Amino acid sequence: MADREEDEELQMALRMSLQGSPPAQPEPKRSKPPPPAAESPEAEARRKQRELMAAAAEKRLRAAGSPAAVPVARSSPQPPPQLAVVEPPPASEAAKEEKAEPEPTGVSMEEAKEVEVEEGEEEGEELPPDVAEKLWAMVFGEGVSKAVLAQWSNQGIRFSSDPETTMGLVQHEGGPCGVLATVQAYVLKYLLFFSDDLSNPEVSNPLYTLGQRRFYQSSFAAGDDFSSLTNDRKTRALVHAMVEILFLCGTGKRAVVTSIARVNRGKTEAVLEGLSVESAMDLQKVLRTSTFTSRKDAFDILLANIPLFESRLGAMLFLISALLSRGLEYIQADRDDPSQPLVTAPFGHASQEIVNLLLCGEAVPNVFDGKMDLGGGMSLKGIPNNVEVGFLTLLESLNLCKVGQYLKCPKWPIWVVGSESHYTVLFALNPNVQEENELEERESRIRRAFDAQDQSGGGGFISVEGFQQVLRDTHINFPSDKLEDLCNAGIIVWSEFWQALLQLDKRAGGMKDPTGLMGKKQFTIFHFNGIAKSVLNGNASAGGSVPIQRPRLCKLNVTVPPRWTQDEYLADVVSASTSGSKDDSILSLAPPVQTSQHAPLVDCIRTRWPRAVCSWAGDVPSIV
Repeated sequence: MADREEDEELQMALRMSLQGSPPAQPEPKRSKPPPPAAESPEAEARRKQRELMAAAAEKRLRAAGSPAAVPVARSSPQPPPQLAVVEPPPASEAAKEEKAEPEPTGVSMEEAKEVEVEEGEEEGEELPPDVAEKLWAMVFGEGVSKAVLAQWSNQGIRFSSDPETTMGLVQHEGGPCGVLATVQAYVLKYLLFFSDDLSNPEVSNPLYTLGQRRFYQSSFAAGDDFSSLTNDRKTRALVHAMVEILFLCGTGKRAVVTSIARVNRGKTEAVLEGLSVESAMDLQKVLRTSTFTSRKDAFDILLANIPLFESRLGAMLFLISALLSRGLEYIQADRDDPSQPLVTAPFGHASQEIVNLLLCGEAVPNVFDGKMDLGGGMSLKGIPNNVEVGFLTLLESLNLCKVGQYLKCPKWPIWVVGSESHYTVLFALNPNVQEENELEERESRIRRAFDAQDQSGGGGFISVEGFQQVLRDTHINFPSDKLEDLCNAGIIVWSEFWQALLQLDKRAGGMKDPTGLMGKKQFTIFHFNGIAKSVLNGNASAGGSVPIQRPRLCKLNVTVPPRWTQDEYLADVVSASTSGSKDDSILSLAPPVQTSQHAPLVDCIRTRWPRAVCSWAGDVPSIV
């Protein structure tokens, strides 16, 4: 009701501005009433828009020199026309005019030009200079190179135009891949598993996705005909992904969306032409922020501003939106070492803290579950809870870190994959790839219990006291002599513990199952690398093949053999390292991996599915 009354008052003010002003002498300036103390961001944006429209009408009145109601003969010169005299409006309408008209006599020509530029623009708040300085130092630090700034100032969030990879975001610069790959993972979630709900602004609500996950994980498998995706569906999936990430960073309560000053829809490229962001001052001048507590409102504004996020500043703007949604103070509290910039030198890569922020809503630096107590009141921060999409890394296969179960087993079968210098995405069409058979489920429970007692930072060993707790939690009953052997050294190493479990009957809590009822698992998985690389494209008119730039999508067939007894486990280790058999008709527990079918990606996959065997057609999948 209040909004309708204000709109009627605005229409009256515009009509009065276009007809002329009855008083012979200009009235003194009227000060604008102060905004309500508890005015919401949405209400403030509407108020500013009405003020801008009224000021634009005043500018048109001054530019015309006379109201439209006075005809001017153009056949001969005329003296300056006099303002038409109209009857004063009734007192009630005059009161409405006074309330709606914002300082009509105080708009200069320069201000009128600014109003013309800003008319129709979604207004936002400027960053205070001190906040801009803190934000810049947090992201880039001091002495950031121009090369790194160029990487982050020239990377939009844009879909591939190649039909085979049309579902993927293209990366042209080396630094922002951590942002792009994580956004890509969420985009795939919506394209694969929520394709019929993309028009629903609330689809990113966790309560909504909970019900959908139960349905999809029953017997559903998404299709792989990515070339049929329309631009509208892809755009909506992208917006839903952005909304979900920003509200995740804002603890489900708010999302901060950043934009560039004076960017109107359809004029993004013109406004950004020549725009340089090389310092905190540059950022403060051009950045505008809007805060939303409604997912629908955030969806609408992001959908309207998609051209801006597709532009060369898109990746940087989205990262800043996520940081502000979380809050700069909370970002620094999340980190183990807040003195280091989030964009790492010298190559400008996104840090693990950035990736974790977009995955779990907190800028923690580690990938293990929960916190690791170091004693003396000190601890290291890891992933706090379950996540929608997960994370795997080559560094774990090199024993440089330990990824926890929260990231390895996300709610949807989609993972960001990290290498030493790049981030890509791994995904499956069927959520059932994460289901475990009886043996795998038991192994996972034992491993989680073991990791919970591991205070070595992922070193794979625990104390005798911790070992006793693991046995109690998992109901494992070793014979006394075997238990004594395991505890003799004062520490228990996972590999020795696992070997003992393989010898222990499953009725005593072990893994030995002579019947061999647990069979192998086979499934298909896809790997997407968004960085544009040259590939050969047949071109008959050119008389040969010419290189084109496009991302890469690889389909992998994965076989995960079962683990039964220790003898078979050891036989697999020997066969994988010595056998050269290529006979696929006989499936060992882990057939030997041929040299042509091995890649660093396979090592990453094996951190999730140990001893997995992968095969693919065409080029080797690349994680760099």
